[in-house]
Amino acid sequence: MQRVTIAQVADRAGVSTATVSRVLSGRGPVSPGVQRKVRRAAEELGYQVNSIARALRNSRTDTVGMVVPSISNPFFTSLVESVEHALGREGRELFLCDARSDPEIEARRLASLVARNVDGIIVSPSHGTLSGPAVQETADRLPLVQLDRFVGGTSTDWVGVDDIAAMRLVMDHLHEGGARSASFVGSLLTNSSTEQRHAGFQRRAEELGIGVAPEHVLLGDYSVDWGETAAARLIEAGDLPDAIVCADDLIALGVTRACRRYGIDVPSRVQVTGYDNIEFARLGEPALTTVDQPRAQIAAEAVRLLDLASRTATAERGPSAHIALAPALVVRDSTVSGGGRG
Repeated sequence: MQRVTIAQVADRAGVSTATVSRVLSGRGPVSPGVQRKVRRAAEELGYQVNSIARALRNSRTDTVGMVVPSISNPFFTSLVESVEHALGREGRELFLCDARSDPEIEARRLASLVARNVDGIIVSPSHGTLSGPAVQETADRLPLVQLDRFVGGTSTDWVGVDDIAAMRLVMDHLHEGGARSASFVGSLLTNSSTEQRHAGFQRRAEELGIGVAPEHVLLGDYSVDWGETAAARLIEAGDLPDAIVCADDLIALGVTRACRRYGIDVPSRVQVTGYDNIEFARLGEPALTTVDQPRAQIAAEAVRLLDLASRTATAERGPSAHIALAPALVVRDSTVSGGGRG
């Protein structure tokens, strides 16, 4: 079957080929009525834009690459969805890669996206230091924005949530609910998210006089299994704190699961908090109090920063942007609200 041409669309719509080009590319002023006429003609004829030819003409592919540490983590799944929606509103496509929490795989994924001539890359680095060389090398070749997590010492833009402020919200809430001792359960301190959340936890606990025993800081990975294992250690040690602060919701779901298994009531015996507000958080038993990240806003800011970098010559760029958005605390049944325990 012969490919429909732009000239045929123009003939059907009764306009010039230049007008059809402006409508289909989204560039240039065209009245709404003419836009509808052109799009209707294109649809009736089954016209498809030749993306390769357009890329050659415009020196861009209208594609953006994204690399996340683990697509199996519901938080990153929802973050990818938000980025894809933000790009879709601008008529662009997303190429997604899973780094499998491995800096070497991550480096290969970044190189592959560069080879595919994407217009830019959004990356949430899997490691706070080992990801650095590949992230910077990629940023030297095309626009790159770090999202959620970041690698220090790299000259790229970053957008995410203010983890220090988030931990302040969590600890203030637990303190108001009567907690005077707490445990932190997170992943190993190999990424900025855990590092910042742990630092914010320790700082606010000290300011509020909440006791944190060294053995109550347990670091493993972002998983339900680790949360269950960590909680079992605390319970079996016989020195359960008033609250368990988890670095993400998966860990918190594991903690509450272990508490149910051992007959420990949440929140009357121990309060539990999560982080990220994934869909499963509200479905837990009990439903989790957690930190909500403004994912749609984070995604929109990342796309905006990428667009800005694409339009600005490297030599003309100012200091890298570091945008920390405000978190919100979602209070549910795993913590005590108001004036403490009854």
